[in-house]
Amino acid sequence: MITSPVSVATSPRTATPVERRPEPSDGGPLLFSLLFWFGLATCVELCWLGTPVESLWTVGDAMTAASRLTGMVSGFVLLVQVLLQSRIGWLERGIGAHALLGWHRRLGWWMLAAVQAHLVTGVIGYAAVGGVPVLDQAWIMLTRYQQMGTAFAAAGLLVAVALLAIRGIRTALPYELWYWLHRTGYGVLLLAYGHQFEYGQELIHGGFGWWYWTGLHVLVLSFVVWGRGLRPLALNLRHRLRVAGVVPESQDTVSIYVTGRYLDRLGARGGQFFRWRFLTTGAWWQSHPFSLSAAPNGRWLRLTVRAVGQYTTDLHHLEPGVPVVVHGPSGVFTASRRRRSRALLIAWGSGIGPVRALVEELPPGAVLVYRARSRSDLVFHVELAELARDRVTRVHYVLGRRTDLGPRHLATPAGIRDLAPDVRRRDVYLCGPADAVRPVRDALRRLGVPRRQIHLDAFEF
Repeated sequence: MITSPVSVATSPRTATPVERRPEPSDGGPLLFSLLFWFGLATCVELCWLGTPVESLWTVGDAMTAASRLTGMVSGFVLLVQVLLQSRIGWLERGIGAHALLGWHRRLGWWMLAAVQAHLVTGVIGYAAVGGVPVLDQAWIMLTRYQQMGTAFAAAGLLVAVALLAIRGIRTALPYELWYWLHRTGYGVLLLAYGHQFEYGQELIHGGFGWWYWTGLHVLVLSFVVWGRGLRPLALNLRHRLRVAGVVPESQDTVSIYVTGRYLDRLGARGGQFFRWRFLTTGAWWQSHPFSLSAAPNGRWLRLTVRAVGQYTTDLHHLEPGVPVVVHGPSGVFTASRRRRSRALLIAWGSGIGPVRALVEELPPGAVLVYRARSRSDLVFHVELAELARDRVTRVHYVLGRRTDLGPRHLATPAGIRDLAPDVRRRDVYLCGPADAVRPVRDALRRLGVPRRQIHLDAFEF
């Protein structure tokens, strides 16, 4: 383990540091949670008002009532799922893209359970009312009821999408293949739409339920069209981004410089990321998230890419002039979220990119810890030295495998105190793989660092 401050040097590639004032949190997660529960309660109320209590005394009627309730709940959660990934700017700025993804994954399992409950209770309920065997009733519903076939197809597609969310499966697939397979989840919304309005007695045309449900669909789809279509189109037509050059940082890592028009109006900050699409052979059909590795300066943007597969290896050979299409900026891993005047930053591997950019916009006096397996894996030596001088920043390297003494010590309260004895009076920024970030986050909590002072950018596919 090496924990001595780096030597001072200069780098012509380092952007001029720009210190920005912190912005107060807008309470986005709390507001969104309140709106979610209000919308869900409205769905439950629609079912409750449309179900006479005396009708619940028979098994068939009770099961069909449960089917309507779980159908409304799963339909509402599905709309929220689509909204969470609509890439609307105000939602990503208020909550954060990583937090939205976490909510999306957790809600997905609840939605899957609600959909299966909806199917099972519906088939059992109709079978009890009609006095037919359950399997016969399922076949009747599938073949004779209009719109019911698409509902069964939607349920099957939802199960397939849920299987793709299992970590072992999604990590085994190429990112872009997994991404496009996961995108078929939009088909669930389309396939279920007709079924909901055909058989949902709470959604009688002209009533409050019909207007409420229709309004939710229109609102969410409008957000999707704007967030994933119109806004990115306008952004890229305005800025006309192109590759300016590719600069080696180590044996397997390069920095890609991108220029364009009106970059000072892009609204990006250090610590944020874009989803990048390079319009060249072999890469044009893929869009991947990469963080900025230097704070925006109005002249160029920079991302730093390590070769870990065929796609990232191909990016090392980009030619100047290649057009670039982006979506963003995204993420709340920024200086605007800080609560204190000083910070502790810990970066693992490629997490040094957003952390290095973030330091430029934090007040002087930060402590930066760079975690890597060996010296050959380190990048930005000269730039970190210049930041140490210009931003009065202490930079420490912690090298070795996770099982080595130094890295294990870093993930303990004592190890953190060794680097920043006043850690409870600092904001702490952690950026790296989720399984590396979690132990340090837990150690910080044991040290008594308030949750609001811990900022995470835990990347996980």
